[in-house]
Amino acid sequence: MVKNLLAILSSRQSSILSGASILMMAVFASKFLGLIRDRLLVHNFSSAEASLFFAAFRLPDLLFQLLIFGALSVAFIPVFTEHLSKNGEKDAMCFANNILNLSLTLFGVVALFAFIFIGPINSLIVPGFSGSQKALTDDLTRIILLGQIILVVGAFFVGIAQSHQRFIVPSIAPLFYNLGMIIGILLSPVLGITGPAFGVVIGALLHVLIQIPLVSSLGYRYKFSFNFFNSGVREVVRLMSFRNIGLAVEQLNEVVGTALASLVINNSSAITILTFAQHLQTVPIGLFGATIAQAALPVLSKEQAETDKEAFKRTLLTTFHQILFLTLPATAMLVVLRIPLVRLVFGASQFTWDDTVLTGRTVALLALGLSAQSVILLLVRGFYALKDTKSPVFISVGTVILNIALSSTFVLFFHLDVWSLGLSYAITSIVSMILLLHLLHKKVDHFSMPLLFYPAIKMLLAAVIAAIALYLPVKALDQQVVDTTHTLNLIFLTGVASIFGLGIYIWVVWWLKVRELYTFWDLINKFTKLRVRVKTEEISKETTSV
Repeated sequence: MVKNLLAILSSRQSSILSGASILMMAVFASKFLGLIRDRLLVHNFSSAEASLFFAAFRLPDLLFQLLIFGALSVAFIPVFTEHLSKNGEKDAMCFANNILNLSLTLFGVVALFAFIFIGPINSLIVPGFSGSQKALTDDLTRIILLGQIILVVGAFFVGIAQSHQRFIVPSIAPLFYNLGMIIGILLSPVLGITGPAFGVVIGALLHVLIQIPLVSSLGYRYKFSFNFFNSGVREVVRLMSFRNIGLAVEQLNEVVGTALASLVINNSSAITILTFAQHLQTVPIGLFGATIAQAALPVLSKEQAETDKEAFKRTLLTTFHQILFLTLPATAMLVVLRIPLVRLVFGASQFTWDDTVLTGRTVALLALGLSAQSVILLLVRGFYALKDTKSPVFISVGTVILNIALSSTFVLFFHLDVWSLGLSYAITSIVSMILLLHLLHKKVDHFSMPLLFYPAIKMLLAAVIAAIALYLPVKALDQQVVDTTHTLNLIFLTGVASIFGLGIYIWVVWWLKVRELYTFWDLINKFTKLRVRVKTEEISKETTSV
């Protein structure tokens, strides 16, 4: 049985569909576990204390995203795969060791600098913190930095596994990372707020350990090699350089958001509220936007390589509408069900009603840009397929400047609460989507306007109608019929309202003859038939063996 389990975990996923399916399931599991982690955090700590942990996480995450994630997501996997196919396993593993050692050295030096000068650095990230609040944030940051150094190894194990088209274990690894953080939170009665920080270290260790058997079976052996002038290393540095400008801009956006949240007047919980609202809003983005956009990239790249412009435009528009079809009703649900959802996910003992209301308001405003953020993931990949990495970066720089200007105006001049940061994010996401779509429209020699806008308008109309329909049963059932102070009743209310709202949305898109409804219905039928066929084959094999 153990051998069979190991064989399944190390099996090769040869198709885009199988890899994307595993990725979607892993994203869902990881997001779900992440929400459990957040709930446990505010069960053991107040929102103000949790803000210290989230503020401490900002710098280590910034360094990891800039120094490691950029190399892994853009450069390492394609270069490693090329070495593997052209020069063989030995050369590829030597290249991997060079990159890993370079990354550990670079990240270690930067982390050491940050460790020493953490005081003034954190003063820039959270200017609203002072005294013991600031000192504790500095201590937590130092602990988390250690965890991120360990995570460097886990990130490159993911790259090696995915280069060999092994997706199961790399998809499971983030679950163990979250599990480690949960273990740290559970140790908080002994360790206090340092428990979650030590949980990051535990999670990073688990992230590495769970992957060692797989990468070992793939032939990886660690060697202390430092050939930094290797052609593969130079290629990685070249490929990641421009992409890192975009990442730096995105991270600057997050840092400014954290800094402004720390400056919100009379709200020491603002960072926690903003973080929780973002965590809840990014669930549908990760499930529908990221996975569908990622699956579309190989197809778009192939059509571009074949200079089939019409097929490229058709694929892009089809995928664009598929993302809207799934994310628009998610927006409606987050806007209308914001309070029940926040209560269900974060409604722990130390998360007050004021925190709940403010988080709900922030979620609703962030959700207005949910579909735009999801579509942006596709449009950026459209540019990548056209081998244009500069245009998305330029637009990103412009919209980040707009977001910083809006957010600063809302918080520093109008003295609005943390929900205003959600509104600013939503506005700039919509502006970014429009600019990317307009530029891509010109780059592909124009989309058909009716094909672009008619389905989108129909789905938007259906989502608005669904939101109104969703609002009615929530108001009718809440308190008047169902006592939502009890968790089971709250689950019942949310479930009934969600099913009713989704039913209305599906009915309206069916009445408006939105093609995406039939596309997804056909897909569900195919999966159902596939399951029946597989089950029949299994029964047949069992009968034959008997």
